[in-house]
Amino acid sequence: MKVYEIQNAFGLENLRISERTAPAPGPGQVLVRVRACSLNYRDLMTVKGLYNPRQPLPLIPLSDGAGEVEAVGEGVSRLKPGERVAGIFAQKWLSGPPSLELRRSTLGGPLDGMLAEYVLLDEDGLVHVPDHLSFEEAATLPCAGVTAWNALMEGGNPVKPGDTVLLLGTGGVSIFALQFARMAGARVIITSSSDEKLARAARLGASECINYTTSPDWEKRVLELTGGEGVDHVVEVGGAGTFGRSLKCARVGGSVAMIGVLSGASSDVPVTLILMKSVHVRGIFVGSRAMFEAMNRAVSLHGTKPVVDEVFPFESAPDAFNLMQAGGHFGKIVVTLG
Repeated sequence: MKVYEIQNAFGLENLRISERTAPAPGPGQVLVRVRACSLNYRDLMTVKGLYNPRQPLPLIPLSDGAGEVEAVGEGVSRLKPGERVAGIFAQKWLSGPPSLELRRSTLGGPLDGMLAEYVLLDEDGLVHVPDHLSFEEAATLPCAGVTAWNALMEGGNPVKPGDTVLLLGTGGVSIFALQFARMAGARVIITSSSDEKLARAARLGASECINYTTSPDWEKRVLELTGGEGVDHVVEVGGAGTFGRSLKCARVGGSVAMIGVLSGASSDVPVTLILMKSVHVRGIFVGSRAMFEAMNRAVSLHGTKPVVDEVFPFESAPDAFNLMQAGGHFGKIVVTLG
């Protein structure tokens, strides 16, 4: 079978197609024929050696993929051949809180990922995908979809009708969060440096759009739009460069879901803002299989369609990484396999 590997060293130039023997499922295992994969920023960092420089190589990248069950091993009861499935991000995180051990079971590093014609996974590490989605759409769910769902719908302060949600940028997590927030009846404020992307976000239901290039003090604009009160929820994907501003945007008693590091991974923490505003800051590391299944029920009920910006054939997978690196996408980037 054909796979992509980060071979002897990190770097996009070292992501190459190679051949591996197609595996056979053992007891409790499922062989999946992969039909589509999607990219996350984590995948780009992994290939470049920035996510875990000590990651053993070679490695098949990408945590997210969808396909159909090709064969099952002895004792498998949850799945049967022909069913449409997606792998969960952390293969051992089925429900409950995360742990260090569960974090070590993630696809695309440290475990081999989905950018391959076939993958062999434990039956517990797979979920059925909504019937109305294509493989390309279903492949976007495991990381970005579940992360957005966890940020807004799980934990002690889920979004509710009438809440206001602030989203930073128009990447995969932010666009899923826009769809889920609107599903819940919330008002959405979103930022971007592109008026074209903001117009697309408005068509998806964003109430207010802020171009942070023409409005560099965007946190002041957020406060203006909320009558000085601030928003109920911030989905924070920027990281060090935006965290302080996100805290300023949160209302007293509001929440900030900390997800990304697009603008850096470390900075001075404005502790006073957290204390004086009683802001609930929650780190989000994707989510469990139970969260994935809850999200899928909602996606199926509402007929939600993930936003796929561009699809690349398997042979052009490196071009998909280049697009991710350029930051020119809206929603998700997908690689299709036949």
